[in-house]
Amino acid sequence: MSGRPSRATEAFFGRRKGKPLRDLQVERMEHLLPALKVDLSTAPPSELAALFPGPVERLRLEIGFGGGEHLVHRASENPRTAFIGVEPFVNSMAKLLASVEERGLENIRVYDDDATQLLDWMPEASIDHIDLLYPDPWPKKKHWKRRFVSQVNLQRFHRVLKPGGRFCFASDIDTYVNWTLLHCRDHGGFEWTAKEAADWITPFQTWPGTRYEAKAKREGRTSAYLTFNKIDLPAA
Repeated sequence: MSGRPSRATEAFFGRRKGKPLRDLQVERMEHLLPALKVDLSTAPPSELAALFPGPVERLRLEIGFGGGEHLVHRASENPRTAFIGVEPFVNSMAKLLASVEERGLENIRVYDDDATQLLDWMPEASIDHIDLLYPDPWPKKKHWKRRFVSQVNLQRFHRVLKPGGRFCFASDIDTYVNWTLLHCRDHGGFEWTAKEAADWITPFQTWPGTRYEAKAKREGRTSAYLTFNKIDLPAA
């Protein structure tokens, strides 16, 4: 597509699949996943709410939902908010599909590949909120270029977020927290909402916790929770 940013990376970095799926998981991947998957081969609707059967008041995107605990929690507590979750890891997708089926959630759609493809497909100013929670930190400095937070991806976020839209980031890795703060500052289109130190060490409102956060606590690491609001880019 012309006029869109180039991909942030040359390839998706990370595992696609872990242990073999059980029969019921395979069945869900074969039948439920196609029903919920956003089809990028078709033109996006002018309003992404058209992807969902029920009334939609807000649209929210979660990139890398892992086991899906946070996504399912948010979708359950906000039935009039529509959620799109991105997760390339097959076993994680299978786990989420089981929760969606068990709870009868109709306000979740998914994408099982590179999130940059979905972001480039989405219409401009179409999303109210983006969550990037405990993304792969790529802790070795030589791999930092693989981190999802980059200037090109922040530009993608800025394009698809509605005016005043929100970007939430959580991590237990100090270098990635600082990396994100610096990249958002340098981009110029994201205003960090923190007013005091407690604001970035306090979990987001009605935060359910995740298995990654629990692991970080067990290993003695403190998490940071960053909230940014989309603002107009400075005049060139």
